[in-house]
Amino acid sequence: MNIADKKNKKLGPPRLAETACRSEAGMTLIEALLAIMIFTFGILGFSQLFVRSWQSNQYSYEMGQSTFAVSQGVNKMVDYIRRARQGDDGAYPIKSADNDDFVFFCDYDKDGITERVHIYKSNGKIMLGYRKPTTGIPKTYPTGDQTTLILAESVVNGASDHIFYYYNKDYPGDVAHNPVSTPAVVADIRLVKINLQVDPNVNKAPDSVQMESFVELRNLNDYDRIK
Repeated sequence: MNIADKKNKKLGPPRLAETACRSEAGMTLIEALLAIMIFTFGILGFSQLFVRSWQSNQYSYEMGQSTFAVSQGVNKMVDYIRRARQGDDGAYPIKSADNDDFVFFCDYDKDGITERVHIYKSNGKIMLGYRKPTTGIPKTYPTGDQTTLILAESVVNGASDHIFYYYNKDYPGDVAHNPVSTPAVVADIRLVKINLQVDPNVNKAPDSVQMESFVELRNLNDYDRIK
């Protein structure tokens, strides 16, 4: 027996625990695939959560911007309607009043000249058109709008959600006959309600935001009524 054999005999056979550790040191192909699948699903879930969070934040930002812009437009509408007055040709302050179309007279740009103002809905926008009277005597207002601009965008009022509602002098005591039917008799109008539904992204937004405002026509409080 040589020296090497004596050493091997003295050390004895390998321990079972060491043999088991060496056999379990590697990862099988199935285990590797399962780990990759779990990691992939985790990344996909996190990505979807991030995308939804980003979309939600983007919608909130867009809604905030649209609501602010529409609010400014509504304030302008309230100001113009409140200042309705007799036309420079002697016409009654209100020319016509329908669900989504309102025509009246006021000094739109505060230049001392009374313009004919036309506020209406068109393709999801609230438009304002106005026409100055002729300079001759007697003064007249040519047909059509001379200048048109946008007051509000992202407006999604449905067919039954009108832009304008009109009330007579008996409101709020008389709710049975208010708001008045449209096209309204212009001499009956004393109060106008503006109703806008705002939605910057019609296809993705869960709900629209409703904006309402009542405006009283100052110059019609004691105005001689048309017979």
